[in-house]
Amino acid sequence: MRTLIWGKTFVRAFKRTTKKHPNLREDIEETLRLLAKDPFVPQLETHKLKGKLSGSWACSAGYDLRIVFDFVKSEKQEEDDILLMEIGTHDEVY
Repeated sequence: MRTLIWGKTFVRAFKRTTKKHPNLREDIEETLRLLAKDPFVPQLETHKLKGKLSGSWACSAGYDLRIVFDFVKSEKQEEDDILLMEIGTHDEVY
C-alpha cells in the first residue's frame, strides 16, 4: 500500500470541496483508499496529464470530481508514494 502525502493546496481544496458538498466526503475518502491500494484500478480512470500539468496524473473521484497527483520516490518502500496536489471539478483542476 502506498503512502498518501497531502499537499497544502490539496488540503485547502479538500476542505473547500467537502464544506460545499458534504455528501461527497465519503466518495472522496473511498477514492483515496483505492488510490493508496492501487492507483490504476479501473474505476479510478487514472490517466497521465498533458500540457501545463504534464508529468502529473489524475483520477476520478465521482462524476465531475478529479484528484491530481504525482508519484514521488519513497525511501522506505519499493513503491512510490503519492503526493496529492489538487481536488475539484474538471474545470477547477485543469
